[in-house]
Amino acid sequence: MAAQAQPGSGPRVPLSKERVLRAAVNLADESGIESVTMRRLADELGAEAMSLYYHVANKEDVLDGIADAVAREINQAVDQAGEPSDAANWKTAMRRRILAARQVLLRHRWAPGLFETRTTTSPAIIRHFDALVGLMRDGGFSFDLAHHALHALGSRALGFSQELFDPGDGPGDVTAAPADMASQFPHLAAMLTEIAHDDPASTLGWCDDQTEFEFGLDLILNGLDSLRQTP
Repeated sequence: MAAQAQPGSGPRVPLSKERVLRAAVNLADESGIESVTMRRLADELGAEAMSLYYHVANKEDVLDGIADAVAREINQAVDQAGEPSDAANWKTAMRRRILAARQVLLRHRWAPGLFETRTTTSPAIIRHFDALVGLMRDGGFSFDLAHHALHALGSRALGFSQELFDPGDGPGDVTAAPADMASQFPHLAAMLTEIAHDDPASTLGWCDDQTEFEFGLDLILNGLDSLRQTP
């Protein structure tokens, strides 16, 4: 089946895999990743649902494709933010590249969750990590220390912090009434009465705002720098 044009929409733009994936990214940005279905995509493109299968195998193929699209967008962003590295400025270069990756994910807030569900790793993601190892090698890291560094950075290398748990789930629900929280979890309750995130728009997890992200990133980079200089 050929793609159909919407009445009065002008000349029909032929379907392609790139156009399908671009529509899927836009749909996820607007309505969340759960809104990305083959039928909804077809509606967005003004096409018959069956015509999509000439370009993508199924929904999983779409999800793999948009994960790769975001990864490629990350590489474009970090390439622009990167700078030549050496022992003196490797940390600045790493920080800029990782924070540039984070800005991409703040535009696509569904992407961290999608990355976690993929069974294969996009070559664009591998390229990102390869570049980070290159920066560390230029900065004087051994391969052993660079390997430890990637494990320490974890998801932060891609610009987000993977939460250990969602406080709204399970029997340890920290959204309980304040009095109950104070009696069950006195230290957490005391902490939560004092902390607040000034910029909720910079949050990718329930407690992953820009300040917390940069704090953790700097803690790791400073620690790695100390190890790098240890004979």
